[in-house]
Amino acid sequence: MATAKDSSKPLGKSPTKQQVEQQNYQQLAKQMEPARPVFANCIKAFVVGGVICLLGQGLTDLFKRFGFNQETASNPTVACLVILSVILTSFGVYDKIAQWAGAGTAVPVTGFANSMASAAIEHRSEGLVLGVGANMFKLAGSVIVFGTVAAFIVGIIHGLLDMTPWGGLH
Repeated sequence: MATAKDSSKPLGKSPTKQQVEQQNYQQLAKQMEPARPVFANCIKAFVVGGVICLLGQGLTDLFKRFGFNQETASNPTVACLVILSVILTSFGVYDKIAQWAGAGTAVPVTGFANSMASAAIEHRSEGLVLGVGANMFKLAGSVIVFGTVAAFIVGIIHGLLDMTPWGGLH
């Protein structure tokens, strides 16, 4: 008789041979699965993400030496990081770094550039419009839409706060 513990089984029916084999296989697969080095992966992601950010800060400081201020130096810095990411992606280097570092390369703007460039490279044989143009934004499209919607909402909130008696965020 079935109890509340094994309510997933129909009353009065024993598991079929296929269900038993599937359960045994799942148990064996779980035993054979290698342990994931979560701490080591976090350290790798932290270090590589930090190096990318350090490179970005170095570029910003370089642009500031050429007469840019803190605000205007950020635009060419981002452009340089994106171009560098696309170049490394086209030579297959960025993907090797990403396999080793994981999220450390996916989170900064370089990961966004990598996702667009790798999709474009993968589908270039299908032509410029139907291959590159149509498939380049598959992965990056959701990021672009989210960024646009978030900027719109922040803009509305900022505009509403500017209409308050204390003058908003200035």
